[in-house]
Amino acid sequence: MIYRILGKLSLNLLSFAFLFTFQTSVGQKAEPVIVIHGGAGTIKKEFLGDSLEKEIRKSLQEALDVGYEVLKKGGSAQEAITVTLMILEDSPHFNAGKGAVMNAEGRHELDASIMLGHNRDAGAIAGAQSIKNPILGATAVMEKTPHVMLAGKGADLLAIEIGLETVENSYFTTEKIQRRWDKSHSQIEKSASSKFGTVGAVALDKDGNIAAGTSTGGMMNKQYNRIGDSPIIGAGTYADNATCAVSCTGHGEYFIRVAVAKEISAQMEFSGKSLEEAVDFTLNRLSEMDASGGVIALDGDGNVVMDFNTAGMYRGYKKGDSSEISIYGED
Repeated sequence: MIYRILGKLSLNLLSFAFLFTFQTSVGQKAEPVIVIHGGAGTIKKEFLGDSLEKEIRKSLQEALDVGYEVLKKGGSAQEAITVTLMILEDSPHFNAGKGAVMNAEGRHELDASIMLGHNRDAGAIAGAQSIKNPILGATAVMEKTPHVMLAGKGADLLAIEIGLETVENSYFTTEKIQRRWDKSHSQIEKSASSKFGTVGAVALDKDGNIAAGTSTGGMMNKQYNRIGDSPIIGAGTYADNATCAVSCTGHGEYFIRVAVAKEISAQMEFSGKSLEEAVDFTLNRLSEMDASGGVIALDGDGNVVMDFNTAGMYRGYKKGDSSEISIYGED
């Protein structure tokens, strides 16, 4: 009888301790973090020049600061990555939104995706041609439809129906992109830089929720309505509060085959790897396939990884008093 009473008492104490710990952890506020990328590839100082590098760093810093300010004021991870990606899409320096590359017909086809870690809701668009900020199109699919991805005219039509800002396709063209297309459109561009320039963001908010988003113009001179990894949940974008949030940039065909974003999460969930170990393992798999690119990733504890197997990757993060903007591999 005494044993049973003591056993019951111990069980009740354990239950109370667990409940207290659970309630305490739920009540705790996380330290906000935001991480961004603007593409990976053959990015070397001699290719950019001081003036262009300064402009790119300014755009990255603005995106980082605006996104972090949303988090600091109590905004959600979703809100933070949305405003951050809109700034990068509006900048002419990246292959997303204005400044996106052109397809074989000389038009822009835009892809984007978003995923929320607390409920794994997701939305994506592919091959859109008139949505000014593609990340808003992806969000609309997630919030306004029962679907995860809409492509082509369907994506543009949804944007018009719900009142998103739309533009003529020529809005996305910059002088730099036009020159590149004029030079190379007669044959599929073979340079490594044709595959990179995607923008992405991952964030952790005060409530401990994470989210990820990615936006791109795809590959220069792409044909047949080609779609890469950026709008594919699990390939270019993934978020789960239990593991991590990931946004990818690189040769999309390989990122799709490896399911890079989901693979990083799976390595954490099923193999017990840390975020850094999971990213390293997955990038090694890409390297074994002679595939190039990079990822940004963030877990619920605020750990940040920005890794790549190329010469450089536009990247940055902000967490409390710590902030960084980097471009080259040696940074």
